[in-house]
Amino acid sequence: MTETPTEPGREAPHGTSGLHHITLITRKVQANVDFYAGFLGLRLVKRTAGFEDTAQLHLLYGDSTGSPGSLVTFLVWEDGGPGRVGEGQPSEIALAIAPGSIGFWLQRALRYLVPVSGPAPEFGEPVLRLKDPDGVIVKLVGTTAVPGGHPAYTPGIPPEDAIRALRGATILTSHAAETSAFLQRHTGFRSSERTETIERLRSDAGDVIDVRDATGFWTSAPGTGTIDHIAVRAPDRAAVKASRDRLGAEHAGPTPVHDRTYFFSLYVREPGGSLIEIATDGPGMMIDEDEATLGTRLFVPGQTKDGPDEDITVLLPQFGLPGEERFAARELPFIHRLHQADAPDGTTLFLLHGSGANELSLLPLARKAAPHALLVALRGRSLEEGAPRFYRRLGEMTFDQADIASEAEALAGFVEGAASGYGIDLARAAFLGYSNGANMIAATMFLQPGLIRRAILLRSMMPLETVPAADLSGSDVLVVSGATDSFDGYRPAQVKALSEAGARTTVVTLPAGHELSPDDAGTIAGWLDSLSGRPAP
Repeated sequence: MTETPTEPGREAPHGTSGLHHITLITRKVQANVDFYAGFLGLRLVKRTAGFEDTAQLHLLYGDSTGSPGSLVTFLVWEDGGPGRVGEGQPSEIALAIAPGSIGFWLQRALRYLVPVSGPAPEFGEPVLRLKDPDGVIVKLVGTTAVPGGHPAYTPGIPPEDAIRALRGATILTSHAAETSAFLQRHTGFRSSERTETIERLRSDAGDVIDVRDATGFWTSAPGTGTIDHIAVRAPDRAAVKASRDRLGAEHAGPTPVHDRTYFFSLYVREPGGSLIEIATDGPGMMIDEDEATLGTRLFVPGQTKDGPDEDITVLLPQFGLPGEERFAARELPFIHRLHQADAPDGTTLFLLHGSGANELSLLPLARKAAPHALLVALRGRSLEEGAPRFYRRLGEMTFDQADIASEAEALAGFVEGAASGYGIDLARAAFLGYSNGANMIAATMFLQPGLIRRAILLRSMMPLETVPAADLSGSDVLVVSGATDSFDGYRPAQVKALSEAGARTTVVTLPAGHELSPDDAGTIAGWLDSLSGRPAP
């Protein structure tokens, strides 16, 4: 390892000094919270809905006050597809601890069964390498270069051993010289040290960006378990706009600017492809919460009324902080999302979406119709052009009968596992489906008799070519059709099959087509209320 002296007289660009935050993508919010807030002891300083997509949860962790330079943030792609770490992307993050705290963290990792290696020296500093639940490398670096001033307090972690701040990040690039030169021109980091494959850039604040030559490495792909971007600090909007002018002058590519409420920023890609953000220190994390309540309130961008919109909050994955009650996720045959009511009444709605949608699509409707129910939303496993369904379609109106039978069996296994794993009383459960999902529910009632006793079928038909004999006596079914639905001609045969099998079948026709209408929620709520005094057998 050789040291490269800073170029004499070289000044940092106006208004940048060190790291502001690093943003990653996680697949499981509860495991993420347990690791970063529980194991690492960072404070959850902000929870927001996404600025581009309000159905996406965004969590920000940091020190006790959410200081710039301490922040690790996550876009939550719950049950989203994994990405691939490769060139053109950051590959690992580093957090600063006291040099004497390496032993504490090694013992803590072993005690909590967190994958760990080291300590090993990197640029003269002791480093532990951990893996978070998504497989991202998180380095704990014993250093005095980044002092940090407001460590978060976490039971079981002595203040002197607490994480102090961000130490740095590593960028993989096949254009190492160009990446390094770009960062030095626009982020205030300066070349400090080198190894054979890594050039270390250091800021005035003492944190670092390691530029690693990844020539010949496979290219990155976005997804869970990857780092989305690195953000560097700017003091104010004027500095961000000045950076944009400089970037524009050298034709650096798109530089969109955004007001993120807690900071103002721009994005740009460095020559190797990694996304870099330049973000202001202010207004900061405490413009809408004080230090005592930091991170307890959900912020929804663009929302002006009091309290978050339930149509948005029902789409966001729920989680519990360390010590709080939470549902432990169960490994079941279908990817699924749970949403607990604020005042649960012991009822449950299982939700099966329509073709091309996903487990989120029926949550707002279901929450309106059943404000006190536990919602269990499933994602279909049969794909058509990449979009989920609950059974395969061979033609416009020709369905794969073997797939229907197989998925009905899997659905039965899911329901039984969910009842056991989540403590669901199936006698107080109903199944709500739309289109393809509703058809799956209808078929399952005949293929797995006794499993579903209460069904709500929206814009449905019978997908079975041969309907088997089944005793559905004691079952209640609500069929909600659309008066102008082009598929409504298939409804009578389904209603006939259900009624002849003994199901108490109620048919409601709404002034709608195949699409859902504002009247569906009220219709479902009224029907559920009519059954509230009659438990299913």
